[in-house]
Amino acid sequence: MSMTDLLSVEDIKKAVGAFAAADSFDHKKFFQMVGLKKKSPDEVKKVFHILDKDKSGFIEEDELGSILKGFSADARDLSAQETKTLLAAGDKDGDGKIGVDEFSTLVAES
Repeated sequence: MSMTDLLSVEDIKKAVGAFAAADSFDHKKFFQMVGLKKKSPDEVKKVFHILDKDKSGFIEEDELGSILKGFSADARDLSAQETKTLLAAGDKDGDGKIGVDEFSTLVAES
């Protein structure tokens, strides 16, 4: 399954383009723009599994840094500060990574 099976190509392009500038990433706005906020809990979990590149059941800090590339291969990497901000917002149990339930909560709170 690919991201475009779940989200519109146009929405992905607009969302990725809106945060093309370094240090501009805002996960709440991004999740809304990309259409993730409107998806069912099951679809949000499918997106999580696409972003979990190593299939560990978690999105670790290195995977978070390239989260935009999970939506569009030609997107930029997040800066170290953007990555840390996103991790802090999503990592509710403090284990240094984001699980599927934490990701679902992060999207729901957007």
